[in-house]
Amino acid sequence: MSNSLPIGLFDSGVGGLTVLREVVNQLPYESTLYFGDTARVPYGSKSRDVISRFSLEIAQFLLQEKVKMIVVACNTASAFALSALHGRFDVPIIGVIDPGAQAAVSMTKTGRIGVIGTEGTIESQAYSEAIHQLKAELQVFGQACPLIVPLVEEGWLEKPVALEIVKEYLTPLLSHQIDTLVLGCTHYPLLKHLLSHVAGPTVRLIDSAEETARSVGRQLRDLHLESPVGAPVLRRFFVSDAPEKFEKIGRRFLGEEIPGVRRVDISQWP
Repeated sequence: MSNSLPIGLFDSGVGGLTVLREVVNQLPYESTLYFGDTARVPYGSKSRDVISRFSLEIAQFLLQEKVKMIVVACNTASAFALSALHGRFDVPIIGVIDPGAQAAVSMTKTGRIGVIGTEGTIESQAYSEAIHQLKAELQVFGQACPLIVPLVEEGWLEKPVALEIVKEYLTPLLSHQIDTLVLGCTHYPLLKHLLSHVAGPTVRLIDSAEETARSVGRQLRDLHLESPVGAPVLRRFFVSDAPEKFEKIGRRFLGEEIPGVRRVDISQWP
């Protein structure tokens, strides 16, 4: 395998661009290939079997495009499909849950951790299981926040309704006196300022996108897969539907323009 091959990342749509943004910030010398499954978004309300099938199809496409590593830049797919992906493919595969869980365990002082995410992520108990595998005595409190994703995608980050929705979701968690809050959805970093404001100064926010990028860097070093100095850096983007909409909404997530997004028929990758 050539070290100059790109890192492949995928998500149900635009949310995983927050993970890509952190990968680019922390590993600017690495090429990347991003796939957003915009034809089948959202993943948060779908079953484990369906998410696993979608994820296997996308991973097959990424490998066809010759990536050296796959990052499951989606909390729901990480919760439901990571074991199936590891069982099928030989390349290094990283999800977003374990890095966030590890950071939460290392940061908490009181042992009371809150997790916010989609219905699928929270119901899967994936963060609780990952945290308890590291430290069984910690207490984990989950809260599904289904309205935050559409709020972020509409760009209503500064509207009064955003504050009210965040308060509604965080109040039950704050009543448990948490000192650490895991942002268990890749959309949530765009609301980090508001979440921090509502949570207060005593609650540490864990951004799984940042932690995942750190994990990617560590694995590349450990496996001696870092891109060689001076290799050309390429950024490619693919979606399963509506590339123009992806480009428009994705700007907010990536922080820059996303030109040349290509649509592919993902159903051809069994």
